[in-house]
Amino acid sequence: MKRSGLITTKIGMTRLYDDGGVAHPVTVLSVGDCTVIGNRTMDKNGYVANILGMREAKAKHVAKPQAVAAEKAGVKPYRKVVEFRVSDDCVIPAGTQLVASHFIAGQFVDVQATSKGKGFQGAMKRHNFGGKEASHGVLKAHRSIGGTGMREWPGRVLKGKKMAGQMGNETVTVQNLKVFGIDEAENLIFVEGAVPGANGTFVLVTDAVKKEQKDLPVPTQMKSGATETADSGDQPVADAETQTVAE
Repeated sequence: MKRSGLITTKIGMTRLYDDGGVAHPVTVLSVGDCTVIGNRTMDKNGYVANILGMREAKAKHVAKPQAVAAEKAGVKPYRKVVEFRVSDDCVIPAGTQLVASHFIAGQFVDVQATSKGKGFQGAMKRHNFGGKEASHGVLKAHRSIGGTGMREWPGRVLKGKKMAGQMGNETVTVQNLKVFGIDEAENLIFVEGAVPGANGTFVLVTDAVKKEQKDLPVPTQMKSGATETADSGDQPVADAETQTVAE
C-alpha cells in the first residue's frame, strides 16, 4: 500500500507538551486548501498517481500551459501542483479536499522542502573546512581552501571539488519525523523537530518509507470523518507541468 502525500505550508516552530509535561519542539504545517485536481492511470499514463494542487490562483498569475491544462481538465489553476505516485487502492477522486487527519498522531513521515538560501559562502561555512593555521607564516589566507591544482596530469580541477559557492536554496528531504498531533479545527499538522525551508515554504509530507505504518486511513480521511473508498475509474487529468514525488 502506498498512500498519497499532502502539500502543506510551513507556519513556524513552537513547543507542545505531552501528558507527562515534557516539552517537544514541533514544526506547524498548514494543509490549507490542498485538493485532488486529477489522477494518472495505468491505462493512459503507465503509472498511478494523484495530482494535488494548493493555493488557488488566477489564470493570469500562472504560466499559460498550466492555465490551459487546468481549463481542459475542468479545474481551477493552482500555484503549487504536485504528483504523488500511489497504489491502486489509494486513488482519491478528483475534487476531494484533503485534511490534516490524513495523517495520525504517532506515525512517522518524510518531509521535503526547499531550504533557506544563504547566498555565496566560503568553504569553511559551506563545507565545514577547518581553515589554515592562525600563525606560523600564514598571511591573510586563514579561511582559504588551499591548493586545487592537479600538477601536470590531469591538469585541471576535478568535478565535485568542494569550493566556495552558492549555499542553500536546494531541495532537502528529512526522513522519519514523528507526527506529534493534529488540529482538525485549524487543519494543522504538528511534526516533531525541524523542517527545512523558511516560514511560508511549501512542504511535501508523505508516509515514511523506512517505517512500517499501521492503522492509517486508506486512501484518506474525509472531512465528514469517514474513510472514503476511492473509485479507480477514469478521473479528470491535469496535463500541467507538475513536480513528481519519486517512489
